[in-house]
Amino acid sequence: MEKPHPAYPILDHDYLSEAKIEPTRVIQPRDVPEHCVISFFREVNEKVVHEKQARIVVPSRWEDGAHPLYEIEHQGNRLGFFHPGVGAPLAVGLLEEAIAFGCKKFVVIGGAGVLEKNQEVGKLFLVESAVRDEGVSYHYLPPAPEVHADPAVIQALETTLRERAIPYQKAKTWTTDAPYRETQTLIDRRRAEGCCTVEMEAASFLAVAQFRNVKLGQILYAGDDLSGEKWENRGWQSRAEVRASMFWLAAEACLKL
Repeated sequence: MEKPHPAYPILDHDYLSEAKIEPTRVIQPRDVPEHCVISFFREVNEKVVHEKQARIVVPSRWEDGAHPLYEIEHQGNRLGFFHPGVGAPLAVGLLEEAIAFGCKKFVVIGGAGVLEKNQEVGKLFLVESAVRDEGVSYHYLPPAPEVHADPAVIQALETTLRERAIPYQKAKTWTTDAPYRETQTLIDRRRAEGCCTVEMEAASFLAVAQFRNVKLGQILYAGDDLSGEKWENRGWQSRAEVRASMFWLAAEACLKL
C-alpha cells in the first residue's frame, strides 16, 4: 500500500487493492461493441439515434437521468456511443461501466475553452496530455503534474485527421473541476506550462484508460475564449456542423484503434 498523506486526503489512495464496488464484480458483461464514441454533444447523439435507428444495448440510468449505451452499424462494424454527462466524476463512472460491459476502445469528443489568442471556434485539438487539476485521476494513478495519452491512439487519430485533410493541433489541456475559479493567474500559469485548452474531464479519462488498460483518445474543438482580458462565450455550443462532423470523425478514428 502507498504511504498515506494524512494532511492531503486527495493524495491518500490505495492503488493496489480491489475497490469495494469493483465494476467487474458488480456488472455483468454484455454483448456490446468493442469500439465506442463518448460524445458530449447530446443533440448530435439524438440525431444519430433517430437517423441510424440506434438500439439501446444497455439502458444505464444515474440520478441525473438516463445515459444509455447505444449501438449502430458503421462501415460494416458495430459501434457504441453514449453521453457521459458533464464533469469528471460522472463521466468516469459511465466510462467504468462501459468498460465493465465490454467496450475496449474509445474516442471522446467535446468542446473546450481556449487559452491562446486567435483560435477560431471549431478548431480541432488532439489531446496529447492533460494537466491533472482535478480529483478523479488521483484515485487511479499516483500523483503527477500530467497524464499522457497512448501514442498508438494518437497515431490512429492523426491518421484519420490527415486522411480527411482536417487541420488540427496537438495539445496539452488543462483539466479542472472548477470552471468558475479559472483566474487570470492560473490561466497565465497553465499557458506558460504549454496548455492550449481547458476542460473538465480529459485527465480523468486518460487516467482510467491507463488503469483499466483500454484504448482512449480525445479530440476537442475550440469553444469559448479565455485568452483575452474578458471571457468570451462566442456562441460555441451553436456550431452544429462542427459538432456533427466530429461524431463521424470520432467513429471512423475509433474503428482504427
